[in-house]
Amino acid sequence: MTIGQKATFLGSQGQELAALLELPEGGPPHAFALFARCFTCSKDSVAAGRVSRALAAMGVATLRFDFTGLGSSQGDFANTNFSSNVGDLLAAAAFLREEHQAPSILIGHSLGGAAVLAAAGQVPEAKAVVTIGAPADPAHVQHNFAAAVPEIEAVGEAVVDLGGRPFRIKKQFLEDIADQKLHDAIGNMNKALLIFHAPRDSYVEIENAERIYRAARHPKSFVTLDDADHLLLKREDGKYVAKVIAAWVQRYLPPPAAPEPLSPNVVEVAETGAGKFAQTVRVGAHVLPADEPRSVDGGTDTGPSPYDLLLAGLGACTSMTLRMYADRKGLALDKVAVRLKHQKIHAQDCLTCETEAGRIDHIERDLVLTGDLNAGERAKLLEIADKCPVHRTLESEVKIDTRLDAD
Repeated sequence: MTIGQKATFLGSQGQELAALLELPEGGPPHAFALFARCFTCSKDSVAAGRVSRALAAMGVATLRFDFTGLGSSQGDFANTNFSSNVGDLLAAAAFLREEHQAPSILIGHSLGGAAVLAAAGQVPEAKAVVTIGAPADPAHVQHNFAAAVPEIEAVGEAVVDLGGRPFRIKKQFLEDIADQKLHDAIGNMNKALLIFHAPRDSYVEIENAERIYRAARHPKSFVTLDDADHLLLKREDGKYVAKVIAAWVQRYLPPPAAPEPLSPNVVEVAETGAGKFAQTVRVGAHVLPADEPRSVDGGTDTGPSPYDLLLAGLGACTSMTLRMYADRKGLALDKVAVRLKHQKIHAQDCLTCETEAGRIDHIERDLVLTGDLNAGERAKLLEIADKCPVHRTLESEVKIDTRLDAD
């Protein structure tokens, strides 16, 4: 689970820009990313949301925002251009730097990808850049309103239809994108690069990905999106991009801060925030997941259930106890396996139980002993299994003191 936090900052033209910072729910982020959306899209685009939430779920807070004059941001879109978009992106990076932490990852979709490539060299803290369906030249966007270009050049502006919405494009926009040359910026940005592109992208041809790849220096990677559309409207396409980015960027992120070491014999269990019951179990230097199965309302099955862990403790203790005894006695015990099952049964079904009413906990434990053992040795090992310390704890009187600890 993640938390969406609204934010605002001043863009390149002094207007207030609307943003959404996707934060991990389980604790403070260990890195930040910046997402620049597609031309005329808003911060609420499907692809931006899925990628941002996927990164936040792995501990990377991700800021996405509306460029000047778009979505919830102030300003007039007609007065913007590619240069002002790059300026807005740098302003967003500055906002993260001042208020939280400078972005380690820059992600751009479509023309936002071109803006990220242009701005990357000016964000020294960024280690990795990701583009999704990005043009190799900002002037490529002109084909979206090619029919209106003569009017724009003659009159100075025109209202064009982009994605079913009217936008006013001025001549200065055309002049600005004509002056932009990304080749040198890509080659000199000194960042790891991951390029996503769909071979059937009808808005930005696949050749653009090839030009970006050739201009970039290593390390660089290309991932094809098969039959995905330009906006990644299909759920499975957006999820795929999000998962690949989340896996790829880990190489370029600072490692999460190590938690404070626990005292000996202390076990800590804390919610992860990734589900109703999902937990992280810390035991010394070891970290284990815990959860409820999907059959339980709210369970996401990200780890063993509490009773599974209880059985695991009993099983591990039983196996270790048998190994210690066999080695001490010189028995030919090659391998031990312990299989356990827990259920609640009616008390009257238990012939050896003192309780006669209600339901009781019943654990079945099967031993699989491999080795050249005679019947007497196997019988003795079966007897020793009941002497396992965890077994004795479970069958003895246990006192548990619970108190509130200061956070």
